[in-house]
Amino acid sequence: MTQPLRTEARALLVLGLPLVGSNIAQFAMHLTDSIMLGWYDVEALAAVTLAGGFYILLFLFGAGFAWAVMPMVAEAVEGGDTTRARRVTRMGVWLSVAFGLASMVPFWFSGAIFRAIGQAEVVADLGQNYLRIAGWQIVPALTVIVLRSFLSALERTQVILWVTVLTALLNVPLNWILIFGGPFGLPALGERGAAISTLAMSALSLLILVIYTTRVAASFNLFQRLWKVDGQAMAQVFALGVPIGLTTLAEAGLFSASSIMMGWLGPVPLAAHGIALQLTSVAFVIHVGLSQAATVRAGRAYGRRDEAALRRTSGALLALGAAFAAVAIVIFLAVPEQMVRIFVAPDDPALDQILQIGVTLLLMAALFHLTDAGQVLVLGLLRGVQDTAVPMWIAPVSY
Repeated sequence: MTQPLRTEARALLVLGLPLVGSNIAQFAMHLTDSIMLGWYDVEALAAVTLAGGFYILLFLFGAGFAWAVMPMVAEAVEGGDTTRARRVTRMGVWLSVAFGLASMVPFWFSGAIFRAIGQAEVVADLGQNYLRIAGWQIVPALTVIVLRSFLSALERTQVILWVTVLTALLNVPLNWILIFGGPFGLPALGERGAAISTLAMSALSLLILVIYTTRVAASFNLFQRLWKVDGQAMAQVFALGVPIGLTTLAEAGLFSASSIMMGWLGPVPLAAHGIALQLTSVAFVIHVGLSQAATVRAGRAYGRRDEAALRRTSGALLALGAAFAAVAIVIFLAVPEQMVRIFVAPDDPALDQILQIGVTLLLMAALFHLTDAGQVLVLGLLRGVQDTAVPMWIAPVSY
C-alpha cells in the first residue's frame, strides 16, 4: 500500500472505528435479547427471531432517509453551507418520524401476518407480543440514525460510540430483570421484558444525542423551529433516501424470507437460523461502519470535486474491508460450535439439534461473507457521491 493510501486508510479508521464500535454495541443489544431469550425459552427466541426480522425490514427501509442525510450534510459542510446541512437534517427527522409512526400499524397486527405466512400459532403470538412493545422504538431509533448521520458528516463519531456502548451495557441488567423477573417481586416478562428494555435504551440514546448535538453544533441551530416543513429539502432527502431504503430492503428481504422458510420447518430450525444470523451480523456491521466512514470521506471529496481523493478512499477502503473479512471467515471456520453454544442453555433438550443446524449455517456464512462485505463497502462509496438510483435496481434483481 502506497503512502497516500496508507494515509487515507488511517483517516478511514479514525473516522470509521468509532462507527464500527457503535454498530457492534448497538447490535450487542439485540444479541443480548437473543442470548437471554434463548436461555429463557427456545420458542421465545424463535418468535423474536421472526419478529426481529420483520422489524428490521421496515426499520432499514425507513433508515434510508436518515442515511441520505450523511452524504448531503458532508457535501454541504465541505462547501460551507450550514443552512443546507440544517435543512436536510431536519427533514430527515420529519421523514423518519412519519415513517416510524406508520410502521406501528403492521407491527400491531403482526400476529395475523405471521400466521398468514405459515408460522406456528405460539410463535406468531409471542412475536406479536414483542412487536407491540418493541415496535415503538422505531421512532427514536430512526431519529438517532439521523443524528448519527449528521454527527458523522461533521466527523464527530466518538460520542456515537460512547452513547451506544453505554446503552448496550445498561441493557444487560435491565434485560435480565425484565425477562427473568427480579427484585421487589417483579414478574418474569419474557419476550415483553426484552422489548421494554430495548425501547427504553433507544429513548435514552436519543435524549443523550439531542443534548450533545445542541451543545457541540449550536451554530447549526438544528432544533430551532423543528416543526417548520421545508418542502424543497424534504424532497431532496426523500429522493436520495428512498433508493437507499429500497436497496437495503432488498438485502434484508432475502434474510427475512429465509427466516420465514426456516419457520416452516419448526421452532428449533428457526432458532438455529436466528443464532447463525446474529453471529454473521456481528461481522457484517464492522463493514457497515467502514462503509459509513467511506460515505463521509467520499461526500467531502465530492463537495470539493476532488476525483483523486475519491480514488484514494476507494482503494484504502477495499484493502481494509478485505482484511477484516478474512479475519471473520477464519473465526467462522475455526470455532462455529463454541459460538452457537453461547445462545442455548446447556440442559436444553434441543441443544444437539440447534448445534448441528447452527454450525452448518455458520460454515455457509463463511462462504458468502467476502462478497457480502464487498457490496456494502461499494454502496458506501456510491452514497458518498449521491449515486443511489443504479444500486436500487441492481439489488432487487441480484437478491
